[in-house]
Amino acid sequence: MTRRSIGIVLNGVTGRMGYRQHLVRSLLAIREAGGLPTRDGTLWPEPVLVGRSEAKLAEIAARHGLTEWSTDLGAALARPDVSIYFDSQVTSGREKAIRQAIEAGKHIYTEKPLAETAVAATELAELAAAAGLKTGVVQDKLFLPGLRKLKRLIDGGFFGRILSVRGEFGYWVFEGDWQPAQRPSWNYRAADGGGIVMDMLPHWNYLLEELFGGVRSVQCTMATHIDTRVDEQGESYAATADDAAYAVFELAGGAVAQINSSWCVRVYRDELVEFQVDGTEGSAVAGLRHCRVQHRSMTPKPVWNPDLPNSVPFRTQWAEVPDNDEFDNGFKAQWEAFLRHVAEDGPYHWDFASGARGVRLAELALQSAREGRRLEVPRLEVPR
Repeated sequence: MTRRSIGIVLNGVTGRMGYRQHLVRSLLAIREAGGLPTRDGTLWPEPVLVGRSEAKLAEIAARHGLTEWSTDLGAALARPDVSIYFDSQVTSGREKAIRQAIEAGKHIYTEKPLAETAVAATELAELAAAAGLKTGVVQDKLFLPGLRKLKRLIDGGFFGRILSVRGEFGYWVFEGDWQPAQRPSWNYRAADGGGIVMDMLPHWNYLLEELFGGVRSVQCTMATHIDTRVDEQGESYAATADDAAYAVFELAGGAVAQINSSWCVRVYRDELVEFQVDGTEGSAVAGLRHCRVQHRSMTPKPVWNPDLPNSVPFRTQWAEVPDNDEFDNGFKAQWEAFLRHVAEDGPYHWDFASGARGVRLAELALQSAREGRRLEVPRLEVPR
């Protein structure tokens, strides 16, 4: 079987997500497995690491036996052996770099959000489409085992008519004073593109859109609950970005979704993200890995009586959905789909148009929070 190399510029690989999920657990994992099988042989990713720090890039390359790295994005994009540009920088640097990649004629795969504004995201989608480039935006939540099991239930008609979706996401991110924060400090500075609305609402847009129906309206309340944090150098700074968002979405088909997103919540649930879906025929609770169901025929009959202790073991009356499949790392699974899309025109619809819709929803949620009102979500037409 022939092996075909495909050069991939990875910009932002010194960051947590770029290094751990995209380089190590995706592209290097594909190489460790012998490459990606395709119709015409095996596809072999050849990473070209790009970033601002020579020392960090050299150390990562040496650690993994890689030889190609550069602090010059333009030079990396000019290489004829590079077909794909990937971006996992901070959001504020993404649009400029993607424009460079479009001008260089490279296919593009990027972390979300695609850009800082819906206008910019839509323009990037239009430019890439006009140039005939294949594009992709990371939509990893769709590839999680729990959400894949949930989709199986939806496709099989388990719920009947879906009535509502309730989502809880988040955990306590340490302020950085007596324990180091789990997330970089830029996430909490508005000037640097931080904020949980722009970080998480693009996720909720593609998840709702693909599983339950497009978002027709949004009403959002956001907050900056922790107004002072401590950065990586031990210096206090003003946290100016939103760290919690409470949103209600009306969906095509009539279902209502409520999703809370917070970096200021202590976890009292089985997983860091959970979605409860209620339908006329049954309900499910899906998280990162697990999915539990309760059919209409097995639904208990609770009676409200605050004068007596509850005697109904509600949690034990739900059944676990079996795996019935091998679930790989979600980031790796989407990388494989995008590589096949580029190499052999395999099916792929998680593109810049989808990414632009996610940015638009986040922007409308921010506007809703500022103005204190519900906003309609207009249809966004982007050429493909």
